[in-house]
Amino acid sequence: MPLDDRDDRGEDIDPDTLQQGRPARPHANRLPRDTAQKKPTLKTVAELTELAVTTVSRALSDDPQIALETRIRVRQAAEDVGYLPDRAAQRLRTGRTNVISLVLDPHEEILGYGTSMIRGMSAALRGTRYHLVITPHFSDTPQIDPVKHIVRNRMADGILFSRTEAADERVKFLMEQGFPFVCHGRTELATPHPYVDYDNYAFSYRAAKSLIAAGCRRLFIILPPAQFTFAHHMRHGFMTAVREEGVAFEISDRVSLDSKSDAIRDHVAERLAADDAPDGFICGGEVSAMAVMSAAYDTGRIIGQDVRLVAKQTSGLFDQVRPRIETIYEDLAEAGRLMAALLLKQMGGEVPVEELQALQTV
Repeated sequence: MPLDDRDDRGEDIDPDTLQQGRPARPHANRLPRDTAQKKPTLKTVAELTELAVTTVSRALSDDPQIALETRIRVRQAAEDVGYLPDRAAQRLRTGRTNVISLVLDPHEEILGYGTSMIRGMSAALRGTRYHLVITPHFSDTPQIDPVKHIVRNRMADGILFSRTEAADERVKFLMEQGFPFVCHGRTELATPHPYVDYDNYAFSYRAAKSLIAAGCRRLFIILPPAQFTFAHHMRHGFMTAVREEGVAFEISDRVSLDSKSDAIRDHVAERLAADDAPDGFICGGEVSAMAVMSAAYDTGRIIGQDVRLVAKQTSGLFDQVRPRIETIYEDLAEAGRLMAALLLKQMGGEVPVEELQALQTV
């Protein structure tokens, strides 16, 4: 009678032993078949690694008191058997979600804003217990709504967000709740808070000075909507430069960085056709800069001769555009990395707020 490849206990038999005509013990590192068919648990990983369940749990939580080699071995074993932690049970047991929530606005005026931020944040969170979850904010709803939803439902351990206002409700709410956060942008609130920001004052000041040095005598700047703090910073830098140099200027009340590109193009074309047309433009985003270039082309102006332009660059787009224009770079991926790193630092213990603030220079 031919031998089957399983013994009377339903366990696998070593092929070498089959040739000898007698059953053998299961392979040392192989889980029993009935266990392998069930949903793997911490106990499953513990049996596989021959470690205590508490040690496995701490290793999967990236506890620094567990040796790195052990943490790596446990994570690999968990991956091999398909173990996934029960997030709900984990939250009930520890009070933590191991989630960082990025509340993301559309940012249509800045190319690649979201992807650049996410890339930087993911780099900072790599190797930690935290997962980055995107929470969208839609422009037709209050900015504070998604933040309140996250906090009240304990959906994350920390929050990252952008487009701050002078008296930002989200910042006030999170400080009142004692909930960890870092925002992209500053406020004018009296109480210091964590932030990462770009020096938009320096950007517009440097851009205006460069255009004036090139011979421009009437500057036109496209600002963000007035409610955002970085709009005030850009305006201040711009006004400082034009007043120092004594040149004419325009700040449009008809378009902003959030305006549709067609609206910006049409308005700029109208201004270029006027007798008092601007000859120098400052754009805080690549979309508005492309609209200005289209308007110049449509009205027969030559970029670099009849009109000049300085734009904030956040992607590689203008490296492929001819004629070349002057750009000033903002590193959004680095901003995202800094935001996540400061949030981790904040959640790690008591840290002076001054150590949770970063300003990216021009």
